Amino acid sequence: MFFVYYDESGDDGYPKYSSELFVLTSIYMSDFFWKSNYNKIVNFRRELKQKYNFPVKLEFHTKEFLTDKNPYRNFDWDNQTKNKILYEFFDFFSTLDIKIINVAINKKVIIKEDYPVLENAFTYSIQRIENDLSTYCNLCKYEDHCVDCNFLIITDEGRIGKMRKVSRKMQQFNYIPSKFAGMYRKEIKRLLEDPLPKSSDESYFIQIADSIAYIVYLYLTKNLIGNKLANRVANKITYDDIINLLNLIKSKLNLNASKNEYGIVIYPKT
Repeated sequence: MFFVYYDESGDDGYPKYSSELFVLTSIYMSDFFWKSNYNKIVNFRRELKQKYNFPVKLEFHTKEFLTDKNPYRNFDWDNQTKNKILYEFFDFFSTLDIKIINVAINKKVIIKEDYPVLENAFTYSIQRIENDLSTYCNLCKYEDHCVDCNFLIITDEGRIGKMRKVSRKMQQFNYIPSKFAGMYRKEIKRLLEDPLPKSSDESYFIQIADSIAYIVYLYLTKNLIGNKLANRVANKITYDDIINLLNLIKSKLNLNASKNEYGIVIYPKT
């Protein structure tokens, strides 16, 4: 079985919103690797404690870390040190046995006023996880009842209601746009149970999803929207840094999810 952890960057509001982008990131891993991944994270956090006095159990939110929000302003880290810490995190992510899918909603090109931002992003993400895991089982004679590639979703508590509604619907009626015309139906077979809530301060894996989501958000802010980085972020990392961070984890990104260089799924299509 696979565990899938979600977090996001940007708000999911529309037509009223505070951010032009919404990024939903999933990291997923086989239960076979869960324990070893967890142990690697704990050891890494202990190393950060020794090198930078970064508390082992301190929740890591990349946006707040870079913008000097509490509790990070209470530490004596200058901008250069924060840059180094961020690089260490992403270099470490590349050592984990995980896969990553990023879905972005570009609100600047939405036409329908009732466009459900979170629901659509979550739908596109689940579809690609299902497709990816199914590739492992295509040649298996037990495909229809194989449990090795089933998956369970764990996410922060804030949006659990909307996610539960979407996942239940997709397990019964999942219509996918056809390349030729219209839609075709393809039920989600491998998703088990409703998404399960877990507070991000109790999950290193949700915090990893948060970190990746924010860096993807910054990448698309310039690459897709054409905006500059905010000054309080730009004094710690540059756009070149963002590219370097994405390249560090590129081997873990599901590059088959889209034609984007980093496999980022972007909707609506233009």
